Amino acid sequence: MALKSTVFKAQLQIADIDHAYYADHALTLARHPSETDERMMVRLVALSLQAYQLQATCQGDGVLAFGAGLSNPDDPDVSLTDFTGRKRLWIEVGQPEEKALQRAASQSDEVWVYAFSYAAEVWWKGIENKLHRQKKLHVVRIPHEASQAMADMAERSMQLQATIQEGEMTLSSQRGSINFEPLTWL
Repeated sequence: MALKSTVFKAQLQIADIDHAYYADHALTLARHPSETDERMMVRLVALSLQAYQLQATCQGDGVLAFGAGLSNPDDPDVSLTDFTGRKRLWIEVGQPEEKALQRAASQSDEVWVYAFSYAAEVWWKGIENKLHRQKKLHVVRIPHEASQAMADMAERSMQLQATIQEGEMTLSSQRGSINFEPLTWL
């Protein structure tokens, strides 16, 4: 018998001062049985950091949504699709393989990777030279301490505030607050 995903609900208030984007998002996240709270929360943070693209790229006429994630490796973890059905943004979380990123680049305008965990540096050293050829690709490193602290904020029903200012992010909930700077690798 297959295990089912666990459903999480998040009320997310985003104040992206760097991009003048302010919005509330009611989100539903399905956490695959093999997904950790840490990875799920990094997906939520990746959506928060890219939410301004909804206005900047699609002028508000698009859908910013979580994909099937681990349930379907051919689906992005987060995507932005415009009203014509064109994928404007494809976001992967973790340490994807080069072929998966090439496939994503062939199906979207931009591809963003949000790497996390203690193994991110090892992954990056092994794949960095291959990825520099990808013009659509951006790679961001979420500090390991921050991603672990995010996991402690995970609840089945969450009220979160994400503030982005001067390249730093503060994520707050009833369980506390963390402040970190996402590092741009590519």
